[in-house]
Order: sequence, then C-alpha cells, then structure tokens
Amino acid sequence: MESPYAGLDVSEWKSKTRELISAHPVDTAELHEIVVTAWDSIFNSGIGSKPFRIGFEIFPRPQIMGFLLHELVPLELEFRYPKVWRRDIESDEKDIVFVPDQKYSIEIKTSSSARDIYGNRSYAQSGKTSKKNKSGYYLAINFQKFTETRNVTKINLVRFGWLDHADWMGQASQTGQQARLSRDVKNNKLIELLL
Repeated sequence: MESPYAGLDVSEWKSKTRELISAHPVDTAELHEIVVTAWDSIFNSGIGSKPFRIGFEIFPRPQIMGFLLHELVPLELEFRYPKVWRRDIESDEKDIVFVPDQKYSIEIKTSSSARDIYGNRSYAQSGKTSKKNKSGYYLAINFQKFTETRNVTKINLVRFGWLDHADWMGQASQTGQQARLSRDVKNNKLIELLL
C-alpha cells in the first residue's frame, strides 16, 4: 500500500493528517473520551477478594497500565458500537478493528514518557516477516507512571493519526529493542485530541 504522504513535503504532512482523520469513521472527541473513560475505569475497579484497587494498594509498572489500556479502549468502543468496532482476534489485525472496512482499524501505542511513543524493534525492520501491517491509523496515549510520591496518575496526551512503517526508526545498536518516531513525524502525523 502506498503511503498517503508519498510525494508530500514535511510542510504538507499536517494538512494530510487532518484529511485522513476527517475521513476516518471514528469521532475524535468520542475517541478521546473513551481513552479517559478506560483510564478512569482502571482506578475504579477492584481486584481480588478484598478488593484491592490500582492507585491505592496496587501500583503497576507502565507496561501493565499500557496493557490495560490496550484491552479497555477497544472493549469500550465495541460496547458502544457492537458489530462495527471490536478488539483484535487474529495476530495480523490492528488492536481496534473496524469491521466494515479494516483499512480504518487502529493500532494503539501507549507510553509513560511525557510525549514520546515507542514500538518494539520489529516496527523499524523492513521485510515481509511481520504478521501485522505497521502502516495505518494510530492512537497514541501518554500517561503518568506511579512514583514514590505520586500514586494518582493521569493521561498526559492523546493523539491520533496515520503512521507509515517507514516512520519507525530502530535503535542504532544491534541489540536495541526499541523503535521511535522522529520529531517531524510526531508533530505532523499525530494530532492531539481534546475533549
């Protein structure tokens, strides 16, 4: 699939991103609200027989908080629009599947970094070995992590847009396990969502 940004100068990317977002079937204000609802539900749920609560007795690492968002955001969208949206079932599907037309499906990336979003090294590797298409719509969620002095955390930033497989840059080290995005990509291919 050819990139929608093919042949465009960086100065034209933001305008193309807005065009791609406006063509997408999800309402971006509702998408932001769903992220916040999912985040809040993490803190309003009990775990175990007591029940223990996240942010009170349990303080998960960022990877666990990201996992919970990966599960809850698609479920919330599926609950609101059954048979239209659903979470991924097959390994080659995006995290949130738009049933009528999978080109609008969404990959979720989460991070406890203030503004950066990361993928694993496979996102920066070329080749046909990947099961999942790395180009397409992305929902990027940045959140605060727990610290010794902070047990109440919040969502810092929610962005939505289109990323191409080639936008991911791997670490220089052969043993590096991370892929990142350039400043131009972050600033022009992901648009901040506001309520």
